[in-house]
Amino acid sequence: MNFTQTNVIERNSQEQFVFWLTGLSGAGKTTIGKHLSAKLKQLKYCVVFLDGDEIRHGLSHDLGFSQEDRAENVRRVAEISKMIAMSGVIVVVALITPLRVHRAKARKLLDEVHFVETFVDAPFEVCEQRDPKGLYSKARRGEVRQFTGLNSLYEKPISPELQIDTVGLNVEESVDQILGYLHSKTSISNLN
Repeated sequence: MNFTQTNVIERNSQEQFVFWLTGLSGAGKTTIGKHLSAKLKQLKYCVVFLDGDEIRHGLSHDLGFSQEDRAENVRRVAEISKMIAMSGVIVVVALITPLRVHRAKARKLLDEVHFVETFVDAPFEVCEQRDPKGLYSKARRGEVRQFTGLNSLYEKPISPELQIDTVGLNVEESVDQILGYLHSKTSISNLN
């Protein structure tokens, strides 16, 4: 076994973390999640990034956007996150998760690991202006129903472990804020 392999094993034998990035479409969850995952990999940590859009096209392709289906989607992602995290891998989830009750259920399912609710915060107007996937435009035209923040409720977290202001912070600063939190909660070093 070479040094790099030993280093990864030692680091991953520590506490398990799931960073659950929640926020409106266009707030920056996927962008931050990808950059955070890349940075952790660069630092020789094992990490898995679970993107809500990819989950919807694969694991949850059979689900719609009713509250029941949204709850089931969150449950599936939480169950997978738990299995991955329990194996010593840091999990980064980018999933709108619009209701507090669904985030609370995810937290309860992940009670054996450090669940870090991370509110990726940007005002609705900013997210609509960004509209990276054209979803806001489609929702305004009635092509997308039950669109979170427009005609379906998004409940902001009341006391998330982290709140990332993506209007005031760029991607690197956002990732640094998350890494700072991780460093403060573990014996993991050399995160910067």
